Amino acid sequence: MIPLSDEGRAVHRFPLVTVSIIGVAAAVFLYQMTLSDRSLRIFVQAYGAVPVELVTGQDIPPRIPFPVWFTLISSMFMHGGWMHIIGNMLYLWVFGDNIEDALGPGLYLAFYLVCGLAASGAQVLSDPVSRTPGIGASGAVAGVLGAYLLLYPGHRVNTLIIMGYFARVVQLPAVLVLGFWIALQLFSGFLSLGVQTSVAYWAHIGGFAAGMALAVPLALAQRRRAGRWQEEWPSDWRS
Repeated sequence: MIPLSDEGRAVHRFPLVTVSIIGVAAAVFLYQMTLSDRSLRIFVQAYGAVPVELVTGQDIPPRIPFPVWFTLISSMFMHGGWMHIIGNMLYLWVFGDNIEDALGPGLYLAFYLVCGLAASGAQVLSDPVSRTPGIGASGAVAGVLGAYLLLYPGHRVNTLIIMGYFARVVQLPAVLVLGFWIALQLFSGFLSLGVQTSVAYWAHIGGFAAGMALAVPLALAQRRRAGRWQEEWPSDWRS
């Protein structure tokens, strides 16, 4: 299932942070494409989030002129291929504007980064001695998906369904689209324990859980506002 757009709550402001994140990720990816294979491997190893480096605090060569924790940020804007970046940025474009509109630009940026940090933390815990660098916005974007699922489960999502030669765009509730996504991550994540894999499933799970947790206060505030609205307006006006 590939989400293409959502229909629900109207967005009242231009999603500047979401567009900026997409722009920075695209610029970094295009820079990666200019590197030779050897230089690209060095760049990814240096600026990707390497679990054993983060656990020990020691920068294993190739080193960077920043503290090791800097890779937790730099890795969020790096990607491993066209499908990797297109998939992440598509999900961010479809679901990010609603979360940015609800939180405001500044809080949304902090939310996005915290979800990315939580995602990296979960991946490190799943394999703390790994020397494989983790890259990609998947964990931070997963946080956006978690918040969206909590805040707007009934929104309709225009989704491309592909099954073999069959392809069709249908409208599905967000709870189904995102629920299926996180269920797949959980299933794959548990299967990946103790196994080398190129997909950071636990980063997805950690980011998603962080996004839902951080969105709880906003969800409670929405329910309080809805309760006050129902009390203030006559029931026959609410039909």
